[in-house]
Amino acid sequence: MAKAQVGDIIEFKNGLTGVVEKINENSVIVDLTLMENFKNLAIEEKTVVNHKKYKIIHSIGEEK
Repeated sequence: MAKAQVGDIIEFKNGLTGVVEKINENSVIVDLTLMENFKNLAIEEKTVVNHKKYKIIHSIGEEK
C-alpha cells in the first residue's frame, strides 16, 4: 500500500477528502478545508488519518 506524501489529496471515512499536511509514522495530518461543502459539515479543519484508512485520489508525484 502506497503512503501519501505532503500535498497529496486523499479520501477517507465516507467520502471526506483533504490535503496531506504532515506524515507521521502511522498516520497523516489532513487539511479538510479543500472540500467545497466544508463549512456546512461543522467539523474541525484538520484531522489525523491512519495510513490504512485512506485512499490517494491525487498524488503530487503524478504531476512530474
